[in-house]
Amino acid sequence: MQTLTPFADALLRVAVGLALVPHGLRNTFGFFPNTGIRAQNLPALAKQLDETGYRPGQFWALAISLTQLVGGPLLALGLFTRPVAAVVLVFLLVANVERWRIGKYFWNQLGLEYTLMWTIAVFCVLVRGGEIDRSVMEILLHNVRTPVEREGDLQAQIGACRVGEMRLLELIHKYQPAMIARLSQELFDYSERLTRAELARMPAGEFEAEDFLDDDGIGSGPIRIRVKLTIDPVAAAATVDFSGSDAQVGSSLNAVLAITYSAVYYVVRCLLPVHAPATAGVMRPITLIAPEGTIVNARLPAPVAGGNVETSQRIVDVLLRALAAAVPHRVPAASSGTMTNLTIGGIDPRYDRPFAYYETTAGGMGARPDRDGVSGVHTHMTNSLNTPVEALEYAYPFRVVRYGYRAGSGGDGRFRGGDGLIREIELLTDAQVTLLADRQKNGPYGLSGGADGTPGCVSVVRDGDAEQIAGKCSLRVANGDRIRVETPGGGGWGSGG
Repeated sequence: MQTLTPFADALLRVAVGLALVPHGLRNTFGFFPNTGIRAQNLPALAKQLDETGYRPGQFWALAISLTQLVGGPLLALGLFTRPVAAVVLVFLLVANVERWRIGKYFWNQLGLEYTLMWTIAVFCVLVRGGEIDRSVMEILLHNVRTPVEREGDLQAQIGACRVGEMRLLELIHKYQPAMIARLSQELFDYSERLTRAELARMPAGEFEAEDFLDDDGIGSGPIRIRVKLTIDPVAAAATVDFSGSDAQVGSSLNAVLAITYSAVYYVVRCLLPVHAPATAGVMRPITLIAPEGTIVNARLPAPVAGGNVETSQRIVDVLLRALAAAVPHRVPAASSGTMTNLTIGGIDPRYDRPFAYYETTAGGMGARPDRDGVSGVHTHMTNSLNTPVEALEYAYPFRVVRYGYRAGSGGDGRFRGGDGLIREIELLTDAQVTLLADRQKNGPYGLSGGADGTPGCVSVVRDGDAEQIAGKCSLRVANGDRIRVETPGGGGWGSGG
């Protein structure tokens, strides 16, 4: 769940990636401290900046509304870049905050209304000579619903890049460019060696699995994601092949290649020791096959915002299921498998100004081969935090009526899946609500004889009567209505219990 102060949030949660470019921006490799998506974004971004005549230290660049054009999946992603030159090295600092309130047509960028890819990447100079260009800033702020928060985000991104620049230059001054380049390369090589060592210990063979998204929210479904995992311990390599997955859909559930890469990266990284550097070297022994035009590699033009938050989870689920056939003693049952994205927008009557709320909701972790799953926790492709009730009610015209574990929602087994959550929010003003959730029809799978977890359920409560709504929908709600979110429990592991 997101924290609620955008200024601190941007500074604390900003993703800073380093792309070392030995001989100009065209030859890029990366160091990525998140789950791998920057491996697709940074080279494309560097190429774009190089082609536009960008030079280190000259200006700050802002890429807003990243789409498939630069490898990103979101309609509302703010991305700052700041090259830092050091002899033959160029470090590309990236400060990235997911802002779901860019654009004025909708309150968010997750709704299924986004069925056409009409938002494109924009590069502009926001800072010149160390000073913010207010004319550019005003254009940006006039195209969002919550300009005060967004300006805070932008200022925080600028600050993050400046701190990153300062720290990098300190390292370069202390160790010299040649040493930095050598040690950076060693991080990549070390990650690769760890991955190959893990693959060399696994059984040889082909391991297949499939899983499904409930539907696309506009009339089609279920949506199959299929994978064949081929492990070659002699070569210490593996192939992850998503051939057989369904074609891309008309709604925003499509994943771009960067998302599929990121999900595969995450699963491979989970196999490695805790101390393993999270670099692109992890993926060197992995061959990824994701046919273009499928749900795991959508072809332009395609809406893709939901692929980031929901399809990414199912890609992880299906790959873990295949991996469980190879090393069953190491793989947990399926976790909740959805971020249960809830967005609410309207006018805050306390201040007579717009508000836009977005939060993901935790669920149950799948049971592990040696212990129960954890209840009420974010898993896999989401790393959000828990927003305190007091902070939520202070920031938005809401009243939190209920917040606790959804008892019994975890799957039975020798080890039980973790329980999901129940959260019920009363709205204190009229608002538009958008829900993007999955695992509402079929619960997360159990493994080795364990039972599936309980599917999720979201309801609107009016005058005491609860009406379940579709997992992917947008609707108007009135002052006094309540939104009750019940998230899936994790699958159980092992028979008995």
